[in-house]
Amino acid sequence: MSSSPARLDDEALRASRQDGTYPRPQLVRPDWADLTGTWSFAFDDADEGLAERWFASPDFGRSIQVPFPFESEASGIHDTGFHPVVWYSRELTADDLAAAGFGADRRLHVHFGAVDYRAQVWLDGVHLGAHEGGHTPFSFDVTDVVGASTGAGAERATHTLVVRVEDDPFDVSQPRGKQDWRLEPHSIWYHRTSGIWQPVWLESTSDVFVTLVHATPDVPGGTIALRLDLNRRPAADADVRLDVVVSFEGEQLASQTMRALDVTTALVVALPLQTNGQAYEELLWSPEHPRLLDVRVTVRADDAVVDEVYSYLGLRSAAVAGGHFLLNDRPYYVRSVLNQGYWPESHLAAPSPAALKREAELIKELGFNATRVHQKFEDPRFLYWADVLGLLVWAETPGAFEFSPRAVARLSAEWTAVIERDLSHPCIVTWVPLNESWGVQHIAHDERMQAYARSLVSLTRALDPSRPVVSNDGWEHVDSDILSIHDYEWSGEVLRARYLDQDACNAVLGGFGPAGRRMLLDGQKVGDRPVMVTEFGGISYASKAVPDDAWGYSKATSSEDFVDRLEAVVGAVAASSFVAGFCYTQLVDTLQETNGLLADDRTPKAPLETLRAVITRTGPAGH
Repeated sequence: MSSSPARLDDEALRASRQDGTYPRPQLVRPDWADLTGTWSFAFDDADEGLAERWFASPDFGRSIQVPFPFESEASGIHDTGFHPVVWYSRELTADDLAAAGFGADRRLHVHFGAVDYRAQVWLDGVHLGAHEGGHTPFSFDVTDVVGASTGAGAERATHTLVVRVEDDPFDVSQPRGKQDWRLEPHSIWYHRTSGIWQPVWLESTSDVFVTLVHATPDVPGGTIALRLDLNRRPAADADVRLDVVVSFEGEQLASQTMRALDVTTALVVALPLQTNGQAYEELLWSPEHPRLLDVRVTVRADDAVVDEVYSYLGLRSAAVAGGHFLLNDRPYYVRSVLNQGYWPESHLAAPSPAALKREAELIKELGFNATRVHQKFEDPRFLYWADVLGLLVWAETPGAFEFSPRAVARLSAEWTAVIERDLSHPCIVTWVPLNESWGVQHIAHDERMQAYARSLVSLTRALDPSRPVVSNDGWEHVDSDILSIHDYEWSGEVLRARYLDQDACNAVLGGFGPAGRRMLLDGQKVGDRPVMVTEFGGISYASKAVPDDAWGYSKATSSEDFVDRLEAVVGAVAASSFVAGFCYTQLVDTLQETNGLLADDRTPKAPLETLRAVITRTGPAGH
């Protein structure tokens, strides 16, 4: 098996103009080899593979389509049973290495987008390393292994990559989100997503190369704070320089060169065009005008180019003040939809790169300007399309279900890694480390859980002070920049009265909320923080075959009834003179949850233009 070259064309070297297939859209190199496709596969229910050294001579009897979880139909396995240990194997051919640009004086790397939950990796029987965390990327430098196996007297045409994955379905200290711990999905939980579920690919680099490009814009200052990481500190006597060029639609806006003296180089790039206060908005990013600036970073060692990467950014700010969410320092009414990021044929893995683009397009076509990706760290290629198309994103952790030192350590580590991965996406405007007290079920009474929630907020602000943070979406807030409320009341009249004005909202937030949970802990006051209803609706209407366990928070009997109910609840929340935005539940039917605006095949349950009219009528001028 071999892969065809995946070299990006010249247009795609502008990172803002990719086709959506590259797995790491904000750190692009032109040569890479896609390793998705058919791999060998085996269950290891007796957990005997390590002792029997399966990694040394894999003889797996089944095939699987990577990157689809074995539980899914798209994988070709489609076994939803409990299998806590699985193995994968794939041959890397000379064509794969050539497609990745590997050759003399180059380093070869194998990258994994995400493997749920704990992975160990071998190449030609040599242990490369391990990674824990089901939603975060990792990679290994395999140059020395490939070099040793292809050296004099030891040439081989292919190299064997082996991956062992552990994913204990009963371990509720793992950040797992909506993945069910029971054999079959129940209530609001879904089939599991185990093993490799995001792309695997090869690329080559020089000895010194860029590992991270972070961009934090300062809109009032007309500058961009860049953090550029190298794989290692340059030698003291080495002259390693970083050339940065920022452009928009092919026109250069700024350039800067700095010598790299350490792993991290920080620099501030000024954009002269932004000094014109009457024209500075012409480069800003927003859902209405999703303008992206391209960034090219060139690494030179003694004047020779040793690495070049391509990235992009959006000039925008996200903040809160005076009871409003602010985008680019202006009040912005948030029309959001809850998105589970789940497909019936492939579970949490997208069925194709094109499906990620279509998901963002559908959200926009429905009239929303934002989405809350629920209980999932989404594939970076979806975030790319949100950046390109102009879609605000609330990024949320997949929750653990227990409170323990292990659960705290695991979620904190994954959260840190995802902020590091996604910090430069302009689409992300809010961080949500906890949802509905998952993993901190007794936070109202347990000071340890309160301290944990506060610590996650502080950790988030330490890593990224440029965005609002919601401590615990829905209720029991300890330190939130946005006060979010989950309310599945079905009556439009009740909702309208509940959120009519500031006094009504204060009454909700001042005591036990709609779900019977305390809204504000530690004697907090609303103050000038914006209030949003970030889960509501949930109207069940099965437009296709009705599952036996279909449910929602209220039920419609026809498409017309569905639209009437939708108008009632959306119109009620939007009529508030105080609520700064909303998030409707939900975008798509997901297994037994038949409360989507779309069926699970992404077809609308009423004419799309009708649904759009309901959504876009929201947001009074006062917002």
